[in-house]
Amino acid sequence: MPFSTEKESLNLIRRHKKAKLFARFCALVTWSGVLLLAVLLYQVSVDGFRWLDWQFIESFPSRFPDRAGVKSALVGTIWLIIMVALISIPVGVSTALYLEEFVGKGKIAKIIEVNIANLAGVPSIVYGILGLAVFVRFMDLERSLISGALTMSLLILPVIIIASREAIKTVPMSIRDAALSLGATRWQTTWSHVLPASFPGIMTGVILALSRAIGETAPLIMIGALTFVAFLPEGPMDSFTALPIQIYNWVSRPQEEFHELAAAGIIILLLVLLIMNSAAIFIRSKTERRLK
Repeated sequence: MPFSTEKESLNLIRRHKKAKLFARFCALVTWSGVLLLAVLLYQVSVDGFRWLDWQFIESFPSRFPDRAGVKSALVGTIWLIIMVALISIPVGVSTALYLEEFVGKGKIAKIIEVNIANLAGVPSIVYGILGLAVFVRFMDLERSLISGALTMSLLILPVIIIASREAIKTVPMSIRDAALSLGATRWQTTWSHVLPASFPGIMTGVILALSRAIGETAPLIMIGALTFVAFLPEGPMDSFTALPIQIYNWVSRPQEEFHELAAAGIIILLLVLLIMNSAAIFIRSKTERRLK
């Protein structure tokens, strides 16, 4: 017995050492990523801040760096992200509710789950090819805002569905049972109790998905988003550009001034992303307080 106890103590000490070593490794990787991000932000800030002024925001792209701006790209990005949100959020959340609350655990649900999980790992360029074939050519929507919004919606739908399903699963079954026992229908229970209780978690998934959509370039290049736009889109069928496309266009040019303009465009893109995420986090926090 003493020998066995001593052996167990040695094993316990060994496991604690491994746990500490793994924790230190994780901390090293985490802080390496933070340091790399800080270096990138510093470099972008140094290169781009001197170009940031109201003229840069109010000007259209130009062949001359001193006259170039992001007006059309910024407006196109705002148009695009609003349309993507209007398309993807209702479809994604509705799909998650249907799979969790109405389908059950049958073979059909399993097939759908596997396909959604696979789609979440598909490279974004594949969605661009799909958007080009289906929306631009087959549906004849041309290289328009609606084509871009539909393509980007397909890209982020798996993320929204998976995150929404996980949020719905966290809702206690007792809430559903209480509503059903009082005579509520399955739909009334889902709409009035399950959805509000899972809303904060759903918003987290939506924030992550829209953050991915706002920075994607490959699908927009595939469907033909323009790199030089000297006008503002006025409707869903208009041609457009977006901040990632404009940044890509500037970076591809040899002049150093255009590289600095690209850094300024990155700062504008980060600000748009920060404002969008802050609004979504505010809505989520307000909903959490109301539920409590």
